[in-house]
Amino acid sequence: MNDSMIEIRNYIDGAWRSSAETFTVLNPANRGQLARVAQATADDVDAAVVAADAAFQSWRRTTPFERAELLRGIADIVDRREGELALAVTREMGKTLAESSGEVQKLARAFRFYAEEAVRIMGEIVPNETLDVTSLVSYEPVGVVAAITPWNYPLELIGWKLCAALAAGATIVVKPSEYSTASAASLFECLEEAGVPAGVANLVYGRGIGPQLVAHPLVGKIAFTGSTQTGNRIARSVHHAIPLSMELGGSCPMIVTEHADVAKAAAGAARRGFRNAGQICIAVNRIYVHRSRYEEFLALLAAAVDELRVGDGAQQNVDMGPLANEEGQRKARAHVDDAVALGARVLTAERRVPDTGYFVAPTVLADCTPEMLVMREETFGPIVGVAPVDSLDEAIGLANRRDSGLAAYAYTENLRETHRLSALLDYGNVAINNPDPGIMNAPYGGRKGSGFGSEHGSEGLHGYLQIKHTRIHHGASGA
Repeated sequence: MNDSMIEIRNYIDGAWRSSAETFTVLNPANRGQLARVAQATADDVDAAVVAADAAFQSWRRTTPFERAELLRGIADIVDRREGELALAVTREMGKTLAESSGEVQKLARAFRFYAEEAVRIMGEIVPNETLDVTSLVSYEPVGVVAAITPWNYPLELIGWKLCAALAAGATIVVKPSEYSTASAASLFECLEEAGVPAGVANLVYGRGIGPQLVAHPLVGKIAFTGSTQTGNRIARSVHHAIPLSMELGGSCPMIVTEHADVAKAAAGAARRGFRNAGQICIAVNRIYVHRSRYEEFLALLAAAVDELRVGDGAQQNVDMGPLANEEGQRKARAHVDDAVALGARVLTAERRVPDTGYFVAPTVLADCTPEMLVMREETFGPIVGVAPVDSLDEAIGLANRRDSGLAAYAYTENLRETHRLSALLDYGNVAINNPDPGIMNAPYGGRKGSGFGSEHGSEGLHGYLQIKHTRIHHGASGA
């Protein structure tokens, strides 16, 4: 991929389709025009869902072993095209090439993981009260999946849905964010090269087409990752009973107890608070530190963040790129200004960041209070607020919120505190003494205002299956 403008088309029923209307994607590092993208029409969305529904009739009849072989083939192609895919991600949303390459590698692992899970979809035989009746419990694919994905992990978050849906025998229509289009197109080129049958996986782009996609009568499941506000609108818009899975936003807390390894905690906060410029649903947003370790933690965290090198993610020796868009830049800066106005201290050194794109200086805010935006809202930028607490119970009380339930973090070397934190933190994912709450073979999902349903693990696959009970009477006579 070079620096010239590229043309991005929809992929419907095994063919690439242009459109009379287009929109432009910018490189967030320099605001240069990156891609011209075909805006899907209402007819395009309908054609994609109809194609997926038609393909489902044959795709659902393929064996899990056939589907597994195809998924492994896609993984091999993704591996081979890693450099191209990673560069597309970096150029369209800003993260460093190292992080983008890691995302592509995790995408390939997801294809291989669900290739293995596909052949482990097991039913069961359930006992009946008489010997002449047998109950069979089996699992069947849900049908057409409408998948709507964000820009912050443009390949991985498509992949979680795409891999599980195809492994289950479902078909899919993907609508990526309008900010991340080239990487999705490259991924679908991989599917085409691997021989995914026409209509099994479809790709549509555009602003304003989400409501039509999720409301289409042929859609059998909606899988969404994005903001809480958009997720709520989607949930309210569904007019017929179909499965939904949603990974939504939320302000993720970290607790550092008086028994923590403070150096380890500060390193974890620097990683999980500032990786991908804080543009992660599970980014650490607010940190509660026992007062006896407070100043020590602040000094270590500020020093670690001051070492981060900010610049164009496509360049070497850069630790943090720009935010993906101007809206995110404005929000992050507003959170800093609000906190300072309400009495917070800025601990990180003042620095100049490039003014060519949507850059924000990574910032640690100390002495934060609950009314500050950084402690109330998901910043989705490289800003972390820190507050002192006097007890573990106080920290847990502040960490738990009704509107947030995706991930929480804690650092302690005390076994009793470890179990108390695990039991009382009301989050779908809790990471203790590490900054990584998710692995591919364990369920990952939120609760409360942060969504419902699981991705990853066998639970992620079962989200694209529906249960059937068949009760068979095989005696000589009787009802």
